[in-house]
Amino acid sequence: MLLSPLLRAGCALPALCLALPALAQTPDAAADQAYHDNRADIIVTAIIPRRQGDILSGTSVVTGEELTRNMRSTIGETLARQPGVSATSFGPNASRPILRGFQGERVRILTDGIGSFDVSNTSVDHAVAINPLTADRIEVLRGPAALLYGSSAIGGVVNVIDSRIPRRVPDEPVHIDAITTYGSAANERTGSGEVEVPLGDKLVFHFDGSYSKSGDLDTGSYILTPALRAQAAASGDADIASLATLRGKLPNSAAETWEVSGGAALITDGGNLGFSVTHSDNLYGVPVRYAVEPGGEAEKVRLHMKQDRADMRAEVPVNGGFLESIRFRAGFADYQHQEIEDTGEVGTTFYNQSMESRLELIQANRGGWDGAIGGQFFTRKFHVEGEEKFLPRNETTQLGLFTLQSIDLGQTRVEVGGRYEHTDVSADADATLFNPAYDRRFDSISGSIGASREIVPGWRAGLNLSRTERAPSAEELFARGNHAGTQAFELGNPDFSKEKSWGVEATLRGQGPGYTLALSAYHNWFDGYIYDVQVADDACMAVNGGEDLEFPCFQYNQAKARYLGFEAEATVKLAQVGSYAINFDGVADYVRATVTDSGPAPRIPPMRLLGGLEAQGDRLSLRGEVEHSFAQDRIAATETETGGFTLVNASLAWKPIKGNDRTTIMLSANNIFDVEARRHASFLKDYAPLAGRDIRITARLSI
Repeated sequence: MLLSPLLRAGCALPALCLALPALAQTPDAAADQAYHDNRADIIVTAIIPRRQGDILSGTSVVTGEELTRNMRSTIGETLARQPGVSATSFGPNASRPILRGFQGERVRILTDGIGSFDVSNTSVDHAVAINPLTADRIEVLRGPAALLYGSSAIGGVVNVIDSRIPRRVPDEPVHIDAITTYGSAANERTGSGEVEVPLGDKLVFHFDGSYSKSGDLDTGSYILTPALRAQAAASGDADIASLATLRGKLPNSAAETWEVSGGAALITDGGNLGFSVTHSDNLYGVPVRYAVEPGGEAEKVRLHMKQDRADMRAEVPVNGGFLESIRFRAGFADYQHQEIEDTGEVGTTFYNQSMESRLELIQANRGGWDGAIGGQFFTRKFHVEGEEKFLPRNETTQLGLFTLQSIDLGQTRVEVGGRYEHTDVSADADATLFNPAYDRRFDSISGSIGASREIVPGWRAGLNLSRTERAPSAEELFARGNHAGTQAFELGNPDFSKEKSWGVEATLRGQGPGYTLALSAYHNWFDGYIYDVQVADDACMAVNGGEDLEFPCFQYNQAKARYLGFEAEATVKLAQVGSYAINFDGVADYVRATVTDSGPAPRIPPMRLLGGLEAQGDRLSLRGEVEHSFAQDRIAATETETGGFTLVNASLAWKPIKGNDRTTIMLSANNIFDVEARRHASFLKDYAPLAGRDIRITARLSI
């Protein structure tokens, strides 16, 4: 609607029309520096590139040596050591980030500012269609700042930034980046490489490819929890009784993934215009959920995911009195995955076509006042075919308008943000699901206001108040069928209203000679909070034609709810020994979530502490760290308690080429003492522990 005058003028991509005559102007220097110099204190995802200390919510940046050390096959496991971040851990191949206890629909996973275009929000057994191997840096925004990317981002945003659409012209005739890894726990063999070739001084071509293959994960412990082992041992069925001693390799957790991509960009002294196309293929197993009662099934399901994706980015420097630049980002993907049964037959197939575009008008800084105004359009066409079809064919369309305004008054910075979003969610009539046609429309308004003040030199305290509204998803509205991934007959409610919440967050950040400290505390009050709860089977049978259910009945409900918690992160330089700096860093986080009249919200991570000691030199670094996850005994009615665990890790990094910080050889040992560890937030925690001892060697090359 907003872009229709330009469309009528004959331009299918309005920002492209604006970009072509203006490519010889100055780029956004701050953003360029953040992407290419890996300035870890600059947050590009904040739309207006900001230092971490100037953002009124919790933030994290993973890049460089830290990204190499924590790199895993999934985004969730790669980020699991960041403050306020856990992971769904549905086996080693499908692990999505959890931010401040929020997951699924309340967390947005982005690639360079727009969606991943997969169905990982639909079920925890669905992998995110973003390969961490391609990441140059990963940024995490928690709290109100994330709402600039959609009302569904109330928990936060994870933005994976790559170079598939180049942002600069390499100085070399050919620029090469490559990474290869071997991990012992799953016999993991991974390789990825990218090449950038300049043609003249303005045009750059990019090519990359990756391949990864792993076997069943070695957990170093029993596969089942003590309670399930005792139940299995007491069975008179010999096959079930044998499960009590099952340990070591996690059955059906192998994977094979490959990906290819090509892109090009036109870059001058100012401005850029680029495109990329990508094909991804991921075949992975879902760990077996063993039945410890006679007659139960224990399927070995594999998922085969494919995605074809096209992306575009353009930036137009304006350098005018009001606008500094105009940015446009768009992407489209055709996605499908097949759920393959242990007989080799395809049981269910998921299809998803998505498109998203963002137009951002970046304001010039005038006397300490800057900001951004933008629009965002998103559409998703999604349907499921097969024996575990639990959703009718549906379509979601969203149009969002947003702004962020900031005033720097010296010691005080004030920031105001707002977002309007119109959402249309429709479902076709489906006789097999006894589902009539629906069309729901929602208008949501969200906003935040906050301020930070320098209380003493180097220290800032901030307070942010937010009000958010979120439209229910198609899954929450229209689900009515058996869903093997969650072992539930899921029943949505097409009459749901919007989910609304108030939130407050306080921050304290400081730095001085040899130390930094960042603290965040938050509290969210929800009205119309959407959650699922197990109910009597009669409720689901009534919408299932009276037929018996394959799984227990879980119904989506709305109620009041509260989330509260904190995050803390600190670094201290303890000593200087010759050319080595001895540094300590620590992370602590905690979240408590309660659904009114129901009790604790399900799958909430427990309190966690992580500390690391590092000797850091110019060419050689040695690090040891300890992570302790407390037991979680504050659980929902359908959950089991999860024991605490302590992991000890160590790593050695060497930069063999003087002056080249991006070329690194790293040896790391994770879970050195082979501890049994289970994440409480995982649906599969009682059947699939985390990796046992894992010796990894990684080589990263950049020339």
